[in-house]
Amino acid sequence: MPEERDDGLHADCARCFGLCCVAPALTASADFAIDKPAGQPCPNLAAGAGDFRCRIHSRLRQEGFPGCTVYDCFGAGQKVAQATFGGRDWRQAPGTAPRMFAVFAVMRQLHELLWYLTEALRLVPALDAELRGALRATVRLTDLDAEAILAVDLAAHRRAVNTLLREASRRARGSARRGPDRSGADLAGKDLRRADLRGANLRGTHLTGADLRDADLRGADLTGADLRGADLAGADLRGSIFVTQAQLDSARGDRTTRLPDARTRPAPWVVR
Repeated sequence: MPEERDDGLHADCARCFGLCCVAPALTASADFAIDKPAGQPCPNLAAGAGDFRCRIHSRLRQEGFPGCTVYDCFGAGQKVAQATFGGRDWRQAPGTAPRMFAVFAVMRQLHELLWYLTEALRLVPALDAELRGALRATVRLTDLDAEAILAVDLAAHRRAVNTLLREASRRARGSARRGPDRSGADLAGKDLRRADLRGANLRGTHLTGADLRDADLRGADLTGADLRGADLAGADLRGSIFVTQAQLDSARGDRTTRLPDARTRPAPWVVR
């Protein structure tokens, strides 16, 4: 059953058409070395027919594209490429390109919701029926044809799912120490060394460049928290919830950072 599996929620670039290298706009910044309009292929994307590899994939950080190394489509790329558009790529059928890129933008958000709902199912068995219902409804949206996907009221669906995810977070954190509510707060660059953030609500919190060394984040809700450049050396994230691998990849940590279950220590942390 799709609601019991998350195999399709991990990017499989070999089955995609380089959609993340074409569809989104890039803005020259610390994350991207260039400006690129939406719908225009990145100049680093291989130009050969049927070849959608990044020519500098092994050197992205050195070439000024760290943002690419932490991007996660949650499997939306291969879903659009192989299911919605039946394996016909935008180079072979240029007329499909604008629609394919627009569908990818919606699909990526739907797959992100699927990832969070799947996580919530593991965290809060008491909400099993409600979460499975939302999961099935979201899967049905991803299975629509291109025109129907573009007609989805994504904002309304996201609001409904987020209400359920907030309740799941409240219950998950309720079984431990309930920490401060700093959801949406601007804590970018703040000194939070050794901060006690156990069970904190950090949904959507701006933690870019924050010093979180040795902070206690056990049981904290990190849904959508911006951890780019945040220093997590020695921090304890065991039991923290809704933490994506991409969030960890965008942060800085070391061998002493304690991770939540099922997350991998980013390679740069090992040598730090």
